[in-house]
Amino acid sequence: MIRFKVNGQMVESSAPPTEPLLQILANDLGLNGQKYGCGKAQCGACTVLINGDPQRSCVFPLSAASGRSVVTLQGLSEAGAPSRLQQAFVQEQAAQCGYCTSGMIMQAQALLDRNPRPTESEVRIALDGNLCRCGAHNRIVRAVMRAAQGA
Repeated sequence: MIRFKVNGQMVESSAPPTEPLLQILANDLGLNGQKYGCGKAQCGACTVLINGDPQRSCVFPLSAASGRSVVTLQGLSEAGAPSRLQQAFVQEQAAQCGYCTSGMIMQAQALLDRNPRPTESEVRIALDGNLCRCGAHNRIVRAVMRAAQGA
């Protein structure tokens, strides 16, 4: 039995230790914010925060989550309302198809947690490993900058 926290709640899983965390979150816990993209940790659609660090849950084994704290897109909400970062994504229309959005938000949240006032260059560097096939990168960067400015 592997025990860990998800969005502040302690959970247990008896799934195989090598099972990707993404599968446990989606199939066992019904948390579908993170998406299966490439399955090789290269696109970022499956990004979650583990002990505050962005991790690709498609390749993160369940066993590595033991005793750790996992935050998904759903865990960012504030009293049931979208977080400032999530609101900024809406305000900047930073999602086109929306498939990459969760991973982008989680990667950006990790940046803002470490550096609440990043430069545009720092935002672009932090999001460099997250792919958006729709070409919404500029709107995504504007959304992160808006959230950082407290707008």
